[in-house]
Amino acid sequence: MPQFMVTALLSRLASLSIVARVVFTIVVGTLGGLAFEVVGLPAAWLSGAMVFVAIATFANLPTLIPNRLRDSIFVVLGISMGSGVRPDVVERVAEWPITMGVLAVTVVAVTGATYAFLRWVGHWNKEAAFFGAIPGALSFVIALASERSADLSRIAVSQSFRLFVLVALLPSLIVHATDHPDAVAAPAAVELSLAQAALLFALCIAASFGAVRLRVPGGWLTGAFFMSSAINAFGFMPVALPQWMVVPCYVALGAMVGARFGNTNLLTFLRLLAASFGAFLVGFAISVAAAWAVSVTLGLPFGQLILAYAPGGLEAMTLLAFVLNLDPAFVAGHQLARYIGMVLMLPLVTRLVLGPKAPLRVGAE
Repeated sequence: MPQFMVTALLSRLASLSIVARVVFTIVVGTLGGLAFEVVGLPAAWLSGAMVFVAIATFANLPTLIPNRLRDSIFVVLGISMGSGVRPDVVERVAEWPITMGVLAVTVVAVTGATYAFLRWVGHWNKEAAFFGAIPGALSFVIALASERSADLSRIAVSQSFRLFVLVALLPSLIVHATDHPDAVAAPAAVELSLAQAALLFALCIAASFGAVRLRVPGGWLTGAFFMSSAINAFGFMPVALPQWMVVPCYVALGAMVGARFGNTNLLTFLRLLAASFGAFLVGFAISVAAAWAVSVTLGLPFGQLILAYAPGGLEAMTLLAFVLNLDPAFVAGHQLARYIGMVLMLPLVTRLVLGPKAPLRVGAE
């Protein structure tokens, strides 16, 4: 294509309305998510959307995800995350006090060591290093970081790279490291009726509004998550959003992060990957050491403990437990305890480490 035609196209795109820019961004993100899904990469819809939109942003195309759309995404994701707080998992948490205690120590150690690496070896600023070091809970971390105008490009690269490597490497590592007990059957999915779905969304949206009014960090996601978790854990109704509702939220979330790469060139991105790889090695080494120590002491399967302590996501690690014929309830229980603990403690820890957040800036992003 001639240079003048490229210039004219870029000029035309730059003049698009906000709605057209959002639609363009979502279309690019959807194509990226679809491409990653076809290839079979982990967290495909989120990471594919992030990569494709980041490339578009590198090319100075007008990518945009407004704050109001972002908040809506967080509400739906918060509701979806509550689906992991199943009654059977909650009931079994009390069976594992020692491994839960080790998990708490491991999370603190992984976060501290990874933060130190990103801060002083990777030379990241304090906010990016802090949020990039948090083990897992990508959606919640992005919700907190976006409220503080932190560098989402660094944070997303660190978090996404960690999940990518875990899902890509853990199966081979576990297959060669441990014997597998009999598989535990996955619970059957239960679909919500229209009335149940309407009630669930009404309660969770109200909880999100309440959390925002109370100035709870990440309130849109946090409020919906805790309401959804309570509804699911106490068996009031099943919480299981259909994929056609959740996948677009992953696409939009990835697109939102990709749109934040406006001040990042390709060389800087490669440097972020290098720092993220080093940080992953530091955190994963601590997790593996903790898993090995507990396995030797208590006689539990080493692979099962690696999945329970790995700084990955609840859904990804639990899915691997199913695939590898390990105890998914054990893995889900520990990953869930880590996630809920972080949702409860991170707002306070964030304030202690980073100080109070700056006043919100007016205007869509």
